[in-house]
Amino acid sequence: MSVPFQSAAILGAGLMGRLLAVTLARQGCKVDLFEAGSPEAEGAAARVAAAMLAPLAESAVAPVSVVRMGHHALSRWPALLAPLAQPVFFQREGTLVLWHRQDAAEAHRLARVLAATGTQVPELAPMQSLDGQAIATLEPSLGQRFAQGLFLPGEGQLDNRALLASLHATLQAHANVTLHWQSPRAPADFAPGTAGQPDWVIDCRGLGAKPQWSALRGVRGEVIRVHAPDVSLQRPTRLVHPRYPLYIAPKPDHLFVIGATEIESDDMSPASVRSTLELLSAAYAVHSGFAEARIVEIATQCRPTLPDNLPAIRRPQPRVLQINGLYRHGFMIAPAMLDVAMELLTTGHSALARGFGMETADT
Repeated sequence: MSVPFQSAAILGAGLMGRLLAVTLARQGCKVDLFEAGSPEAEGAAARVAAAMLAPLAESAVAPVSVVRMGHHALSRWPALLAPLAQPVFFQREGTLVLWHRQDAAEAHRLARVLAATGTQVPELAPMQSLDGQAIATLEPSLGQRFAQGLFLPGEGQLDNRALLASLHATLQAHANVTLHWQSPRAPADFAPGTAGQPDWVIDCRGLGAKPQWSALRGVRGEVIRVHAPDVSLQRPTRLVHPRYPLYIAPKPDHLFVIGATEIESDDMSPASVRSTLELLSAAYAVHSGFAEARIVEIATQCRPTLPDNLPAIRRPQPRVLQINGLYRHGFMIAPAMLDVAMELLTTGHSALARGFGMETADT
């Protein structure tokens, strides 16, 4: 697929902005990437995320359209990662879902939801019910702690910060790309398609686009990164709980990303004591080795979210494309959003978007 234009200005160098910049540059397009912050993406939700690729697990809170996008992305990520300038940790070892005995009713409710998703999206690998011995086979350090669980084969994760850094290195090395850091821009700063201007403007600014997309809101998340040499987990593990459904995502070198909280607020202040205690206590309840872990970082960020919690692509005017609302599913659905955007930029319509049940609109 080659784009029928010569140049593009991309606003926002978070996950979507970087993916689009690399993709367009590889097709010979001249790309100017504008970012209000620095190359470290300190203001991007993608920097804080756990980067789990878990469409079946996320169906507990996500509709079928998002699940289909997540399934699409699982097979797309290896192709997107392979040509990057630096290697990025990526795995598809599945997701392990566990619960304590007192939360069995909540676990059974979750299992019914996941079974229904499997019926609606049969291309997903079916979930498997586990007893203690089967849990121990998958995760030897957990078999004595949990008597029941679920295994969701084929789900995965990647290293979000390694990916952002590798995309940056790839863009730096590309002759077609000019990077503009500490350079906030809005679509109104351009007149796409006119002399001396980019052919297209693509807005990927997340919450930075709120002045132009008033329906956007922030949904706060709090994440703790710990270094835990005494903990060995091979795959993302989720703990069922009626109030804080915990996830633990193991990254390379015994680094673990622990999260659960989701707060309807655009508050960017530091994490609360309550959230921190709940996250760390729940992690310790999964594996006692977390007691001796060292806290590397406690981070907060707000995910850009639209009223229906679904991602959207729209064209507010000719030659301007806005991509936003990835909510808590950024890494899981970014390749699908990328492919839809490329179809729209190339042909003006997207068969993929229809397949995902995703609306694209001119506004």
